[in-house]
Amino acid sequence: MNVEKIIKTEKKMPLKVRSIIHIELVNRMLNETFTNALKPFDVSIQQFNVLRILRGQKGKPANLGTLNERMVTKMSNTTRLVDKLLLKGYAERTTCETNRRKVEIHITSDGKKALEKMDIAMSTTEEELLNNFSEKELELLNKLLDKF
Repeated sequence: MNVEKIIKTEKKMPLKVRSIIHIELVNRMLNETFTNALKPFDVSIQQFNVLRILRGQKGKPANLGTLNERMVTKMSNTTRLVDKLLLKGYAERTTCETNRRKVEIHITSDGKKALEKMDIAMSTTEEELLNNFSEKELELLNKLLDKF
């Protein structure tokens, strides 16, 4: 990815500025790629993330706090994300029997089935995105990103 070419400048940028712009461009490209991979399933990246969290609960309910805490992309509209998954039949919301103020969210069997199909599409997309990297390069990339 040629940063200068993408932002249409011939000016030599300071390395730190170029690095930040480069990270932003990669982030945008990743978001666009994953959004396109999920388009056939009519779910957003954030909805996909919520479904994965719910599946990871292994049958135990999650609440909005749990979802917010574990989201890759922190958002204030988790309730709206869950509402959309409810409408699609991918999640269900119940009131806790022991604490009526607590709302519990579960993934449905339809949600699990849809998520399995999404997993395949996302795995294929991830493979395509990262096929130019060796295992050693990916380990180095992760080490460098951990420095943030």
